[in-house]
Amino acid sequence: MKELSNLLGYRKSIKVVDATLRDGGLVNNFFFDDKFVQLLYQTNLRAGVDYMEIGYKGSKEMFDKKKFGKWKFCDDEDILAVIGENNTDMKLAVMADVGRCNYRQDIHDRKSSPLDVIRVATYANTMPAAIDMIEDAKKKGYEVTCNIMAISNVQEGDIKVALEMLGQSPVDVIYIVDSFGALYPEQIARIADLYMQFGAKYNKQIGIHAHNNQQLAFANTIEAVGDGVNWLDATYAGMGRGAGNCSMENLLGFLRNPKYNIFPVLQFIEKAMIPLQKSGIKWGYDLQYLMTGLLNQHPRTAIQFTNDGREDYVEFYKEIMAQD
Repeated sequence: MKELSNLLGYRKSIKVVDATLRDGGLVNNFFFDDKFVQLLYQTNLRAGVDYMEIGYKGSKEMFDKKKFGKWKFCDDEDILAVIGENNTDMKLAVMADVGRCNYRQDIHDRKSSPLDVIRVATYANTMPAAIDMIEDAKKKGYEVTCNIMAISNVQEGDIKVALEMLGQSPVDVIYIVDSFGALYPEQIARIADLYMQFGAKYNKQIGIHAHNNQQLAFANTIEAVGDGVNWLDATYAGMGRGAGNCSMENLLGFLRNPKYNIFPVLQFIEKAMIPLQKSGIKWGYDLQYLMTGLLNQHPRTAIQFTNDGREDYVEFYKEIMAQD
């Protein structure tokens, strides 16, 4: 039986990562006001969240600062101005995408930065560049994770090669990432088993980042928990690109560790997330995201469908079927 069957206990090794500002920032181009960020930070502390991902280290040459909020770039001085020194047990993280950041220049030594963790995002075919970023971040003193994106479109043999390369790198955590929300719990179980084999071989932790295109982000996350995966990504009210992510309220409601507290999560959703939705910012499950998930496609077409205010779902399905 899976560990998941023991619902009265908890596993101390589990780490909860709040990705609201980073994945949620893909919905509103990272234009969160300072009060929102401060309230989210305080909520995470009260809720017992282990890590808070506050955005990206995006390249200022590649991305126009006028078109994105500051959490697209996460300059150290902006973090300090809004959050402060963070003299707490909760650690701060940013994501750095292969090919989309000037990591040698923009990621400073950990001793002079408020950040604790660098989360490297890569596709399987850009693994050499990802490992260079991992090595750079590790030399600078950070904890380092690696997200292998879009694994539902990667052959198992290629995943094994990528895991072998990461196993031999100094990365601390390797993430299962269902970028298209296309995977089912049974598939997650098999994938988690594969990742856990490499994790055991090389002494790496395994994490999961799930998307909700088929309303399975929470189910896939708790499946992974039962398979021994320890690092769990979630966002408040499931805020994230397109259909969004595993929701923090679901996850903390499921975990039995007394360090986690769902009450401040509910307070934050009522005070900050619901008004955000009412302001016109859209995310979450809808038919167009179900369709791209079923077809194992990137949700960019569904996001455009949403942004255009379309409601001709059948016509959209025919359009994306023709692309498949």
